[in-house]
Amino acid sequence: MRRTLLHAKLHRVTVTHAELDYEGSVAIDGRLLDIAEIREYERVEIYNISNGKRFATYTIRAEEGSGIISINGAAAHKAKPGDLVIIAAYAEFEEKELATHKPRLVYVDGNNRVTHTRNAIPVQVA
Repeated sequence: MRRTLLHAKLHRVTVTHAELDYEGSVAIDGRLLDIAEIREYERVEIYNISNGKRFATYTIRAEEGSGIISINGAAAHKAKPGDLVIIAAYAEFEEKELATHKPRLVYVDGNNRVTHTRNAIPVQVA
């Protein structure tokens, strides 16, 4: 059996552009793609923290170090500059791979600059 697990996440990145008249996709700072190990043209899910909207698209590479997160095409109706979003990539794994799989979690500041990375989500108890 194959299972789909979180492969990588860009946590609370800030949308810098929303380009309705663009072919489609989400343009992401190439440095963020590399650090998260997300490939160009890879399918991602985007969760808009600011308005609750969720949608899928694919990535394209923006200039390295630019901090760009540009929601393009029809998806531009779902996010605007200043919105906080989570960008998640998933992958399929065989049962034998599950025990060693660690997702790549990337955390940023308000300018989409990496502050730290993790490979596990800390459990918070209220």
